[in-house]
Amino acid sequence: MSEQHWSKTQERGSYIGMQFLLGVYKLFGRRVLWLFMFVVVFYFYVSGRKARYASLDYWRRLHKFDSSQPKPGFGTGLKHFCTFADSAFDKIDAWLGRITPAQLHYQNQHVFDDLVARRQGAIFIGSHLGNLEVCRALGMRHQNCVINVLVFTEHAVEFNRTLQRINPNVSVNLIQVSDMGPDLAILLKSKVEQGEFVVIVGDRTSTSAVGRVHYASFLGEPAPFAQGPFILAALLECPIYWLFCTRRGDGFDVQFSHYSDALSLPRKTRQQALAQVIDDYAQELQRVALQYPYQWFNFYDFWQRDEDSVRHKEK
Repeated sequence: MSEQHWSKTQERGSYIGMQFLLGVYKLFGRRVLWLFMFVVVFYFYVSGRKARYASLDYWRRLHKFDSSQPKPGFGTGLKHFCTFADSAFDKIDAWLGRITPAQLHYQNQHVFDDLVARRQGAIFIGSHLGNLEVCRALGMRHQNCVINVLVFTEHAVEFNRTLQRINPNVSVNLIQVSDMGPDLAILLKSKVEQGEFVVIVGDRTSTSAVGRVHYASFLGEPAPFAQGPFILAALLECPIYWLFCTRRGDGFDVQFSHYSDALSLPRKTRQQALAQVIDDYAQELQRVALQYPYQWFNFYDFWQRDEDSVRHKEK
């Protein structure tokens, strides 16, 4: 049965509503904002059938894969939605400069600092698990540190524009992507050669190209992962790092790990090499998901066959 592709899922809420909540947050802080937000989140949870079912499906698969994980149910799903809403406040805090260095627990921070010092361009492959926004804003503590973030929806661009209105001094280059073609590769190649960083997520399939995926094992079952981000990483001929930023208590774990100095996809063994790197990414994503299960923010059928997803808007 065909279902809509993740990119065609209608964003709920409005720009005016988002501005109102941001205003409340700036004036009164997170605790007061949650008096409003819990009602909003509860409403979206109860009325948002597709997202709620996707959350429940995720918890079923997770618990089946690892019985020590929380059991699927109403309370688990609601907490999942609340965690997602709470992550938006962390994005705002990052852009307002409210997150202190003491709240960050880096893995291999010296590696990132060394890249900046040497002006070595690199590609960071992250996900919608956790909160990459924290890393984006905090990376600006370095002079001459330029971060280019690839985004795939207009909603993501608008949300980040809203955040930039809060703190115009934070400069992150947002590049909206509809197709990973030669023009994009050339643009990013020039940025990497200038010592800039490129951030891309590896857990979303293409918004336009059908079937350009590799099915990797994720929580015990095959899930489609786009080939595009990893082909792009090979074309840029630069170091590749996995990047995850997850909340832990009052702070954040920033997991930054080296994967390859340069990804090689030989013509004769291209598909095998591509499958291997995607499998490696899927295993890393799974590892972090088991550590931070509530911070999985893909609220759609992640395991749906890519060939069956509907990318056009239905009339």
